[in-house]
Amino acid sequence: QVQLVESGGGLVQAGGSLRLSCAASGRTFIDHAMGWFRQAPGKEREFVAAISWGGSVTSYADSVKGRFTISRDNGKNTVALQMNSLSPEDTAVYYCALAANIATLNHGSWGQGTQVTVSS
Repeated sequence: QVQLVESGGGLVQAGGSLRLSCAASGRTFIDHAMGWFRQAPGKEREFVAAISWGGSVTSYADSVKGRFTISRDNGKNTVALQMNSLSPEDTAVYYCALAANIATLNHGSWGQGTQVTVSS
């Protein structure tokens, strides 16, 4: 019903930057929140960042505050994650999510993920 496609992942040197993008299609006409989660090998999926439909409310994990910035373009049905000052600890598969609100993103739709690898 809802399709989410992430892009922009890759290999980057520690201290570098990367910008992820997620395109949503299908049943996305009602107001909805979007966000990003990530999962490293052997670890549970963790919350990274989220943004409300209007873009006025954002939420970030403590580990990425000040380094990552989430934004969205409702006209294009896309959400982006600008990642700066990357470290090897940021290495993970990053997933885009969509739900009715930020609080329920963990129960919403998910993309296929894009790999981010940060070398030291």
